Amino acid sequence: MLAPWLDLPGAQARLSQWSERAGIDLVALGTAAPDDVVRRTEVAQPLLTALALLSGRAVLGGRTPDLVCGHSIGELSALALAGVISDDDAVVLAVGRGRLMAEAAAAVPTGMVALLGGAVAESDYSAAGLELATVNVAGQVVLGGTLEVIESWTPPQGVRARRLDVAGAFHTSAMASAVDGFSELVAGLQPQDAACDVIANADGAVLRDGRQLLDRLVGQLTRPVRFDLCLAAASAASTAVELAPAGVLKGLVKRALPDLPVTAVRTPEDLAAASTAQLVSA
Repeated sequence: MLAPWLDLPGAQARLSQWSERAGIDLVALGTAAPDDVVRRTEVAQPLLTALALLSGRAVLGGRTPDLVCGHSIGELSALALAGVISDDDAVVLAVGRGRLMAEAAAAVPTGMVALLGGAVAESDYSAAGLELATVNVAGQVVLGGTLEVIESWTPPQGVRARRLDVAGAFHTSAMASAVDGFSELVAGLQPQDAACDVIANADGAVLRDGRQLLDRLVGQLTRPVRFDLCLAAASAASTAVELAPAGVLKGLVKRALPDLPVTAVRTPEDLAAASTAQLVSA
């Protein structure tokens, strides 16, 4: 994940600083760790945050974005790019968030299933014990629940179901045991008000109040990610960039906002094309 980015000016120094603050060797994990290690929740979350910050800072070149939006863990890097928290604090929070969510996932076997190709009413899944975890775009939602329920549940006719390779049912009540610990981490920070508009995952609200944005990170653990509402709030943007590792969110944006030009920053070679974007999505 990180190898192509190590030659960026200052990247090595920043990664070393973040690693020291967070107590995790980001360079070793992001360049040499095997896939099964990188996919662990407690490893993936800080790596994704570090990579979004490296690519985001390179795209912005010292400028302030007009608008930022994160998807799940991407809210941490989005808040850092908006000036609400420091880059160091974003990585530290990602380490704590990943560890706490991994612990919650290990306590009870849960999982997630993506539903594609049709409308799904709450009555179609709630009675079975499933919870809404994500609405990406119309016709693409993610549910969470115990593995037993997921394996026995049959989706409505015309809806395709695909199990996700994740450790647990993120953004559902299965993450409740992570809330207190993460709340303590967040409470120890002194946020600044955002220097640009921030679109919040929970409801697509456009906010700048630093404390409110930081506190919302705690609620995000057990509440659905409403990326569909985030995209609706971003509809006035003229250009957008998805930060590294990139690819997934560009597809969602193009489905919801087909006329919005989107640059996906997959490698450092994509930075030049992304430098004029209005919306930065992590």
